[in-house]
Amino acid sequence: MKVGFFIGCNTSFNRPDLEQAVRHAFPALGIELDDLEGQSCCPTWGTLPSVDVVGWCAVSARNHTIAEQKGLDIVTVCGSCYGSLSEAKYKMEVDPELKAKVNEVLQTIGREYKGTSNVRLTYYYLYHEIGPEKIRASLKYTLGGLKVALQPGCHTLWPSKVYYDKEEDPFHPRVLKEMVEALGATVGHYTRLIDCCGMGAMRSTDMEKSLNLFRRKILSIKEEVDPDLIITGCSSCLIQFDTAQEMLRREKKINFEIPVLHFMQALAICLGADPEKVAGLARTNVKSVIGKILPS
Repeated sequence: MKVGFFIGCNTSFNRPDLEQAVRHAFPALGIELDDLEGQSCCPTWGTLPSVDVVGWCAVSARNHTIAEQKGLDIVTVCGSCYGSLSEAKYKMEVDPELKAKVNEVLQTIGREYKGTSNVRLTYYYLYHEIGPEKIRASLKYTLGGLKVALQPGCHTLWPSKVYYDKEEDPFHPRVLKEMVEALGATVGHYTRLIDCCGMGAMRSTDMEKSLNLFRRKILSIKEEVDPDLIITGCSSCLIQFDTAQEMLRREKKINFEIPVLHFMQALAICLGADPEKVAGLARTNVKSVIGKILPS
């Protein structure tokens, strides 16, 4: 098995430990990663998608063509990358005129977009291509005894008609839950599960509103689940949950901290990866949780 790895800007620049988690976990499960040499920004929502649809789709389509030329699907850990690449693909599928305009742009660099490569989040790919049971059987360590709260992420769920996994109910997401349970954790439910965490363009343009959204969500998690760990399915959500707690504590708006990992980091650790390599940049105290996962 082989798949193209779309790393994304946030992951490569801000959380390269998450990149290393993917690079450990996929080969450990028998999947070869192709680096899709020449990949660029997806581009993310706060840039071209806001001002130039053809330009956005052309940049996205160029990334797709790198995978298409190799006959590969694409995986990413970032909800924004997943959303942007998937929605551009969808728009070109339903609008042949847009696709034609995009290919006019791509002709100038000798490329043609065909639409033959699918885009999936890493945990969706593993869910369908490997399956929770085989993953469970491959683990060296588990999250047994840990209570976990989940953060699926907005762009992993909406708009549901655009994204790869049409079986997922965006109001009652199950895939991330089943994958975390396969690692041995107990997953708690809370009422604001599908609320936005306030990351992305909101955090870039209005930090106060971003933190207010995040505070409402993290309080719901604390009061309704009181977990040992939060696991996200999105690298942008990881960054928000990992850094915004410190900001709120500094402003005395919360008085607690909950460790945070991306699913791929938790999986890599359970598959035997060095925690310093795959989760060493965490701002929250993930070492306290890792100490419960690994034997002393």
